[in-house]
This record gives sequence, C-alpha cells and structure tokens, in this order.
Amino acid sequence: MSTAETRYQEGRSREDFRHYDDTTPAVVREFYRLNHTHQTVSFNRAMREKWLKLDHAEMPVWDLMVELNKLVDDSDPDTDLSQIEHNFQTAEAIRADGHPRWFQLAGLIHDLGKVLWLWGEPQWAVVGDTFPVGCAWSPKIVFAEFFGGNPDALAPEYQTPCGIYAEGCGLDQVMISWGHDEYLYQVTKNYLPAEALAMIRYHSCYPIHREGEYGHLMNDEDRRLMEWVKKFNPYDLYSKGHTKPDVEALTPYYRELIGEYFPAKIRW
Repeated sequence: MSTAETRYQEGRSREDFRHYDDTTPAVVREFYRLNHTHQTVSFNRAMREKWLKLDHAEMPVWDLMVELNKLVDDSDPDTDLSQIEHNFQTAEAIRADGHPRWFQLAGLIHDLGKVLWLWGEPQWAVVGDTFPVGCAWSPKIVFAEFFGGNPDALAPEYQTPCGIYAEGCGLDQVMISWGHDEYLYQVTKNYLPAEALAMIRYHSCYPIHREGEYGHLMNDEDRRLMEWVKKFNPYDLYSKGHTKPDVEALTPYYRELIGEYFPAKIRW
C-alpha cells in the first residue's frame, strides 16, 4: 500500500537511489523487518507448493497488468508510482536505447508477479530485495540486522556458506527468497528467451547482481546470464526518476509486443 510520503521525484541523479539507512522511510524499514523475519526455508517451500501449480487463474498478460495498477510497492524507497507507470517507464527507457523487443518486454512485465499481493499474500512475501535461503545470509543484504528474528538463525545447517546446497550447484538449484521474481519466472518460462527470464528471476537479487555475493553457489551459465541482469538493472532502478509515461498513448505498442510472445491467455 502507499504511504503519505511521496517517494517519486523526477530528475534525480543515480546517487539518489537505494538509500537504506536512517533516512529510509519507516514503512520501508518495517517491510524489511517483516521480510527478514519470515522468509524461512519452510515458508519458501510452502509458497512454491501453493503457487507454482499455476492454477489460480488463466488470463491475458495485459489484463493482469491493468489489475496490478492497484499496487504501490512499500519496499521501494524510490517511487510511489503505480505499477503500470513504473513498468512503462522501464520499458520505454530500454526501447529508447534500441534494445531488442524481448528486452523491452522483460522491462514491461518484470514486476507482474506482484499480483500475488492482490491475491492475498502480504507485501513482505511479494516485493523487496531477494536473497538465497537455506544458507548463511550475506551481511550485504539490506537491513541484514533484521535476520536476528528469523527462526532459521537457530538452525546450524542453514548458517554455513553453502548451507543445504553444493558448491557450484547453480542458482537453479538454490531457493531464492519467495516473491514476485520467482513466481513470474515460473509463469513465463515457456515463452521468453533465457536472458529475459534471468532478468525477471533475479532483478531483485541485489546481493548477487550488485554486491557479487554467493558466487560459490553459481555455475558458468549463471555468470553469463547475470551479465544480462546487470544490463537490465539500471533501467529498472534509474528510470524511476524519469518523467511519468503517457500510458494511454503507449498502450497500442505494448499490447502488440505482448501478443508477439504470449498467447491470448496464460496460466497464473
């Protein structure tokens, strides 16, 4: 849900984004306290069992995007724009730089997994930075001090560098904290190129793609795909300082783009 504070500001420099410190809005700090307390291994297994049957709905991608416009992301210190405005900002920045249509599409839909909130999940289980669970938490995760309240902190098997995983096993074998990224990856994995899917699946995993953590769990294919995630990240993050998009004017172009890659309806 939105707050009384206005986080969206046009024309900001790159240094003005992702400040997680004493200046962070209280709603964002509370979000991460809840997220880091409740994102346990058992919770992640339960969410995958609950949602990855993809039996909740069958509907067009565009209709879901319009539905998601009700959400403003409490985990984001940089914007309180609606989701469709942020999605269009991201896609338009990618398009302006001449990237392929599949890249533009990844920018347009990358946050659609946030529909989980509309379907009853709390925001701490849907949005925010993601991180591996089942192994030691990196101190570079934002507000890492809040992991002190997570029950997995008392499980020695989860508190080693590899935890329940094998070194070099590949991120496909690693549970990343549950949220919109993993959900949308599973929804779209039969329709998009691997590079676009990596952008969707890992765009919130700042401990890996920005901080360089958890390299001991990655394989060569992960490292290749993470370069695409890094290319995508500036468009997701820094487009939040751009002018608000004209959603009505842009709609025909992006509806056609969706139709190029997706059937009329897909399973959610």
